[in-house]
Amino acid sequence: MATLLRKIGLIRLHNRDTEDPKHHHNNHRAGGGGGGGPQSAALRGKGGAKSGGHKPPQQPHPAGGAGDASPGPGKGKGKRAAELAPRDKAPPPAAVAAGAPGAGGPRERAAGARAGPGPAAAAAAAAAAGGSLVPAARQQHCAQVRSRRLMKELRDIARLSDRFISVELVDESLFDWNVKLHQVDKDSVLWQDMKETNTEFILLNLTFPDNFPFSPPFMRVLSPRLENGYVLDGGAICMELLTPRGWSSAYTVEAVMRQFAASLVKGQGRICRKAGKSKKSFSRKEAEATFKSLVKTHEKYGWVTPPVSDG
Repeated sequence: MATLLRKIGLIRLHNRDTEDPKHHHNNHRAGGGGGGGPQSAALRGKGGAKSGGHKPPQQPHPAGGAGDASPGPGKGKGKRAAELAPRDKAPPPAAVAAGAPGAGGPRERAAGARAGPGPAAAAAAAAAAGGSLVPAARQQHCAQVRSRRLMKELRDIARLSDRFISVELVDESLFDWNVKLHQVDKDSVLWQDMKETNTEFILLNLTFPDNFPFSPPFMRVLSPRLENGYVLDGGAICMELLTPRGWSSAYTVEAVMRQFAASLVKGQGRICRKAGKSKKSFSRKEAEATFKSLVKTHEKYGWVTPPVSDG
């Protein structure tokens, strides 16, 4: 009997040793490499669930291994490359040129932010802010209109036959004039004062604003010192047509000067001969302040319109 048992044991050992090595290897790997087969794996799973309550972290398997769910080595590499391809793929040129947000990787986006918007983005920004170009163009247009108008005024004054007024440019500026008024009403007391004091003309200064002829020039008397005749401190002139409310772009310098000569006579203007008044401060700053004050007063109480019989 013992002999029979030993023979059976030898046969089993022989069958185990002559078993297919590949089959044995696969069974060994399928059993987790530690023996025991599926039943042992199940028992270990139950024991782990009872003892730990959580699974240990899984170790990464080599690509294409028996314990990995991914396909074999060749297929695994292909899938990996396919997953990484969209990340490494360069953005389309149009997106980069337009400076689209999110184009390229973090380095590309950072470089684009430092470099500023591209030409297309800059053009779009300029088009959106096109309104800022309007004031500059309008200012240039107003300067051209003012220059053409004043050149025409100079030509017309030079052609006057009665030599009523003459013009000299201050520091050769087309927008700053010294105007000499050579004539007033010869029946007026002002004309008599001019003869007695050997005053050949009344000198005035006219400065033309940027939006002339749509706004009036600022005009004041420089010499001689006048009193009455609607001439105030600093040589300021009280005339409604010299205010924005009374001005019209149709008025010419010649017409303004003729109106001023008439107002001098109407207001009984005289050349100041008193020593005290002749030494009083007489400046443009004073004239501007006086003119601003009188305009404010007249806007509040109105301008007195003289009768037609007074001219």
